[in-house]
This record gives sequence, structure tokens and C-alpha cells, in this order.
Amino acid sequence: MRRKAALASEKTYLRFRTQKRNNERSNDTLKRLAGIAALLDLAGILDRGSAERLRRAKREMDRRLRLSLGKTCVGMAGPQ
Repeated sequence: MRRKAALASEKTYLRFRTQKRNNERSNDTLKRLAGIAALLDLAGILDRGSAERLRRAKREMDRRLRLSLGKTCVGMAGPQ
């Protein structure tokens, strides 16, 4: 794995250290704080009903996006 060094002020570094969880690598902490969630961070936060509603909403959003993109792409086809 390629490594990079980053400079941070003492105050910033101390804030970072307070956010670091036990047995968590610094890279994982940075990802979590940057909003790049690991699947394990999400496990168990929804009950079955909420999870199913979320799945349905995602499928509906995917369907709408495909329809919208299909209409946009047809208009962008240009001369054949």
C-alpha cells in the first residue's frame, strides 16, 4: 500500500486522536471522518422494516434515474 504523509497543526492532530477508536487504524479513522463509511459501521443501525423501506426507496430512485438518463441520452445521440 502506498503511504502519504500529511502535516497537521497540533490542535488538528489532537482532535483527530480523540476521534480515533480503539484498534482502528489511522487510515480507517480518516475514511470514517471523511464520510467514507465502512459496511461494518452501518451494520445493525436499521430494524428490518426500516431496512426494507430504504431498499424500496433506493430501487425507486434507481428506476427514476435510469428513466431520466435514458431520456437525456436519446437527446444526445446526434446524427447517425
